[in-house]
Amino acid sequence: MFTSQTSSFQDSIDVEERDDFDSEEIAGYSQKIQLNCYYTIYLYQGTSLTLIDSSLPSEAEPELRTYISRRLSKGALLGGMGNIATVELSIPEQAVGCYCCLLEQERSPEQPDADGNGYVICFMGGSEKGLNLFRLELDKYVQGLHSSLQTPELQNLETEVRPYLSRWYEESVMHIYRVVQLVQNNISFLLHAALSHTHVEVINSDEKTKADVSRFIKAASLQGLSQQETTTASLCKAIAEGAQSDLIIDCSTSPPTLLNTVSNRFCDDWIQAFLNAAERCNPFLLRQILENFKLKAIQDMNSLKRFVRQAEMSHYALFRCCQFLQGCGNGDVLLQNARAEHSDLPEACSIITVLEEFLREQSQAQA
Repeated sequence: MFTSQTSSFQDSIDVEERDDFDSEEIAGYSQKIQLNCYYTIYLYQGTSLTLIDSSLPSEAEPELRTYISRRLSKGALLGGMGNIATVELSIPEQAVGCYCCLLEQERSPEQPDADGNGYVICFMGGSEKGLNLFRLELDKYVQGLHSSLQTPELQNLETEVRPYLSRWYEESVMHIYRVVQLVQNNISFLLHAALSHTHVEVINSDEKTKADVSRFIKAASLQGLSQQETTTASLCKAIAEGAQSDLIIDCSTSPPTLLNTVSNRFCDDWIQAFLNAAERCNPFLLRQILENFKLKAIQDMNSLKRFVRQAEMSHYALFRCCQFLQGCGNGDVLLQNARAEHSDLPEACSIITVLEEFLREQSQAQA
């Protein structure tokens, strides 16, 4: 049992050794080399596309416009929902990932039936697989343009729209990389805080760093993935009642000082994978590692729930449950989530109490 567990866990961490990303894509991220990224914005009226602005080479933009026109004619671009694909353009990379989103203009009272008017925003860089990992961030970033796209003339192109479009990669993709670079080996404390729903406060820092950390914690959290919202609410309430201290990141020092830190063996085991990807300057690989981290945590939570159900009828299952918690290295987080999820099941709660006592005894023995 422990052999297969270890193997599965190592497979989760060793994303670099498998085919999650093509070898040529990873090779393109040697140290300190900035990824080439591009943007384009078109005015879309009826069936025609009019170029407003683009950072693409002049020979590549018509190729992109042909591609976008073809997608629109097939109805492949839905308002407000990004579409990601690979495009071949006359740029150094030749084939790149391309995120496209149609922002429809609000219909005016004078033309309530007007259809197909709006803007098409395109972001290009990396690969299709890489951009897909940041689809939600890209969708949110594009929505931030709404207030700046009020008139077809776009008199604010130079002052607002172009600077905003130019920052898409920095703002939507690089935040996880910046956080790993900021805290380095202390990344395990943030991972643990995300899994255990511990509030993280950043002090003596600029707003961008605070936003980066907040987005990292949200990206690493399992909220909405492994549990129902009622369970999450129960967990947050239990944490509040337990007076669990906030994790504090004090940026007045370099590197930052972290206070009220808590981690475990599970989170510690992922440190090197994050540092290796950050050293490669590969934000897409970092995101894949973060997703694998969450997936492994969810798998372990599901295993614990299955063991708890079995333990209600079998002492041997309870023993297996103790073995599992001892081996996974994430027992404190798993039991915290399990107690919240089984709060209305007395038999399950009594088993979880036994397991919590077992972990305390193990911890004291090792201390």
